[in-house]
Amino acid sequence: MVKKYTASHWGAYEIQGADKDLTLAPFATDPDPARIGRGWLDAMQDTETRIARPSIRKGWLENRDHARSGNAEFVQVPWDEALNLLAQEVTRVRTDHGNKAIFAGSYGWASAGRFHHAQSQLRRFLNLIGGYTGARDTYSHAGAEVILPHLTGMTNRVFQDQMTSWPLVAEHCETLVSFGGLSKRPAQVASSGTSKHETQMWLDKAQNNGCRIINISPLKSDVAPHLLADWIAPRPGTDTALILALAYELFDKGYADRAFLERYTNGSDQFEAYVTGVSDGQPKTADWAADICDIPAQIIKDLAQRMGTTKTMINMAWSLQRADHGEVTVWAGLALAAILGQIGQAGTGFAFGYGSTETVGRPRKLINWPSMPQGMNPIASFIPVARIADMLENPNQSFSYNGRSYTYPEAKMIWWSGGNPFHHHQDLARLDRLWQRPDTVVVMDHSWTATARRADIVLPTTSALERDDLMINRRDETMVYMSAAMPVMGAARDDFDILADLSKRFDVFDSFTEGRTAQEWQQQIWISCQKVANRHGFELPEFDLFKSSGVFEVPNAEDLRIQFSDFIADPVKNALKTHSGKIELHSQSIADMGLADCPDIPRWMPPVESLIGADDDLLHLISGQPDTRLHSQNDNGSESRASKLQGREVCVLHPDAAKQRGLSAGDIVLIENARGGCLAGLALSDSLRRDCIALPTGAWLDLRQIDGKPICVHGNPNMLTRDKGSTQLSQGNIAHTAVVRVSKWSKPLPEISIFDAPNLTSTGAKD
Repeated sequence: MVKKYTASHWGAYEIQGADKDLTLAPFATDPDPARIGRGWLDAMQDTETRIARPSIRKGWLENRDHARSGNAEFVQVPWDEALNLLAQEVTRVRTDHGNKAIFAGSYGWASAGRFHHAQSQLRRFLNLIGGYTGARDTYSHAGAEVILPHLTGMTNRVFQDQMTSWPLVAEHCETLVSFGGLSKRPAQVASSGTSKHETQMWLDKAQNNGCRIINISPLKSDVAPHLLADWIAPRPGTDTALILALAYELFDKGYADRAFLERYTNGSDQFEAYVTGVSDGQPKTADWAADICDIPAQIIKDLAQRMGTTKTMINMAWSLQRADHGEVTVWAGLALAAILGQIGQAGTGFAFGYGSTETVGRPRKLINWPSMPQGMNPIASFIPVARIADMLENPNQSFSYNGRSYTYPEAKMIWWSGGNPFHHHQDLARLDRLWQRPDTVVVMDHSWTATARRADIVLPTTSALERDDLMINRRDETMVYMSAAMPVMGAARDDFDILADLSKRFDVFDSFTEGRTAQEWQQQIWISCQKVANRHGFELPEFDLFKSSGVFEVPNAEDLRIQFSDFIADPVKNALKTHSGKIELHSQSIADMGLADCPDIPRWMPPVESLIGADDDLLHLISGQPDTRLHSQNDNGSESRASKLQGREVCVLHPDAAKQRGLSAGDIVLIENARGGCLAGLALSDSLRRDCIALPTGAWLDLRQIDGKPICVHGNPNMLTRDKGSTQLSQGNIAHTAVVRVSKWSKPLPEISIFDAPNLTSTGAKD
């Protein structure tokens, strides 16, 4: 019997059985399969949440109103009618306002497939009809994406590619200091898919080799308990102050490698003058930082002493720069590693993102495989990815990004494909208000997410389990032919087929399809992959053979890398592409921008919102990734639903914090601040700071107005997070800069409705 396979961002699977007996079995070679996958199949089989037919919001259909409440009535229509309406509206917007007025900064992790990539398909179509306003960077690490080129001369992608490989860390590192922890929760996933989960394996090997792991995080659970990590829990938002104090200790106790600083860095004198207080009169001592960070000064001194006398790797989790001034914190971490002078050595130095995704540090050969060509966007207009609400609130107003001034467009149409901003954006009550401003919102998705429920035109797409595709990840040695595992739900269509049909209405069908079907496009991509493989010295099988076998393993795929190794070997010949050619501890390019919130060296700047000097009843909100879903994907699946309490997401409090507030495990609580609130079930644990509350991200938004306050009755933490740029440099999100209050919910408990189908009527016609 021929075996069939499929893949996702959280793993690769063998398709077993069919119909009611259909199951997905993780690859036998995966040492640590993701929990997320257990809820994938039934999430896609859920007829209540799947979009069965093209649907038009009734208020928009009848009078073009903007009442996108999330509880609107939709009219199901035939495909031709839906696409005709969409074509007419696109034509109107382009004619009256220009293509710049179409915001298609569509963002999400819809599929690991190489061809059926939602954003690529949409952007290819829009580029053929005049373009669109797009978005720059990612919610994951926008701060690093903008600042790393200034500091290292490398883009974030190149920097991640060159990260020191895990085997070298496991073999050589004696002290692994990780700001933001090293949790396997986010390490379950990898953009473009993954065939294996090895992060925990490498951490286990490091510990077995005698490496001590230092978990610097509000959550003790950010490192697996069996690793016996030292736990240091500074007040959230104060990591930069802690790093500066560690730097002071290294300078003061003679642990600084001054020869390294002189040869390989720029601005070490200015940075040391600030750290020691020469330039501002305030030495950044352990005692100074202890008050800010709320940890004993001796802990800081002891850590600095260990770092200065052992082979040390400094790792910054991606979460650190999703905070106010977050990119400065990453910069401070790089400076700390530079002072130690161990950059460019096997297993030590500086890392950004170990544990933040599965493929960071993976010891694999990097192969740049081809993908679906998108073409060129004729429109230069863009926004930083996390500034959607600002764009809607401030059309034609200026904003700062990476040292330049730009103008927000006036978005008349929002077109979202394969994503859910009403999960991942901040201050969702604000976004909900501003979402009423565009003339038209179009959503292409397979499920009735909170974003789809706030659209005017909803086009049902197939899920990754209902179509053939290719998983080809440049950081994974396994290539997977993704076979369809289940029948197509309702009248859903592939993104490619939807846009090909729409392209006929704009006379670009031939350009969009290039005369190929979806299967022929996949074959063409594979032919291009064969050419790439030949350049790397191996051959790929013919397409039909790959399709029938389902899996191909790239030969001799292991490849070890050491970050900055070429530069360290010869800093003149291999000078970095920075202002100075060296690692920048002082950046003249940033200094020249004159940004009040992003200085010329890593400096301590209190966050806009924190527990420093705050009332005793306030808690810092930690909204990390759960282990039951990817962002909001599969929240409607059995694994995620089973983890909830009375249907609500579960938050975690320290027992002492709960007792102080009269709360007990199993209570339903209201978490709130000035921006809004959410309900959550309560669990207790002593593995987090007493002044913190942890509520995982990704619960589907179920927004209600209760006593005049916007509340998600399902438990989405982005009701509470602040919608502000981290600095004017990157404008990245600050999801981890939020304080809240928590109290027991004593009113009648609202029912969860987000997993019920919306109010649907039909024109009676069928496709």
